[in-house]
Amino acid sequence: MEIKGFIETSLVDWDGMVCCVLFLPGCNFRCPFCYNHALVSRPEKLETVPWERVEKYLSEKKDWIDGVAVTGGEPTIHQELKPLLVKVQCLKFKVKLDTNGYRPEVLDELFSQKLVDYVAMDVKAPLDGSYSRAAGVEVDTSLIERSIRAIIDSGLPHEFRTTVVPGYHTAESIAKIGRAIEGARKWALQQFVPAQADDPELRSLKPLLEPELLEMQRRGEGFADKCLVRGLRQVAEAPPE
Repeated sequence: MEIKGFIETSLVDWDGMVCCVLFLPGCNFRCPFCYNHALVSRPEKLETVPWERVEKYLSEKKDWIDGVAVTGGEPTIHQELKPLLVKVQCLKFKVKLDTNGYRPEVLDELFSQKLVDYVAMDVKAPLDGSYSRAAGVEVDTSLIERSIRAIIDSGLPHEFRTTVVPGYHTAESIAKIGRAIEGARKWALQQFVPAQADDPELRSLKPLLEPELLEMQRRGEGFADKCLVRGLRQVAEAPPE
C-alpha cells in the first residue's frame, strides 16, 4: 500500500481525538474544488512514506496518539486498504476512514468486519444532476445514497461533510442535502478555501461570508443530531493573493 502523506500529530482531523493522518493516492472523482489534488492527479510526484516509518512512530507514541485517520484521495479504491486497516488495529489504534462514498460495497465489507471505528463521508451536492458537476465526473447517485444509508444504519460514530462553494451551493441545495442525510449524527459545513482549489478558475472566488454560512447551518439543523460550520477562521486569516 503506497502512503503518499503522513501527518504525525493532528488535533483537527478527528474531533476530540489526537490522531495521525495517512494520505492514500488516487481518486475516482475529480472535484474542481478539491484541495488534495496533487494526491489525485500527480501522486507519482509525491514521496512514498514507508509503512515501517508509520509503524515505528505509532509504536513509540502509544500513550499519545488515540487513532489513525486514513484519507486521500479516496481510500476505498485500493485493494490494499483492508490489510492496512488490519495493521493499524493490530497496533491497538482506532481507525477513522474518510471517503466520498462511491464504493458502498467496500464500506459494507469494512463495517461488517469491524475495521472502522469512525467514518466521515463527503456529500458534495444534492443527489440529483448537480452531483456530477461537483464531483467532476458522471456520478450514479444511487451509490452515494447507498453509502449514506449504510453509514447511518451501521451504528458507528460518523459525520457527513459538505464543502460549501459559491456557485455550487445555495441555502436551498443545503436543505436538499440535509434531507438526503436525515438521521445523521453529525454534519459539517466546511468553508471553501479558494487558494487550494484544483480548478484555477475557482481560486479567484470569494468564499461565502460568515452570516451566509451560519444561515446554511441554521437550515441544516434538524437533519442531523449536530450541524456545525468549519473553517471560518482559516479563510479569514488567509493572506491576500
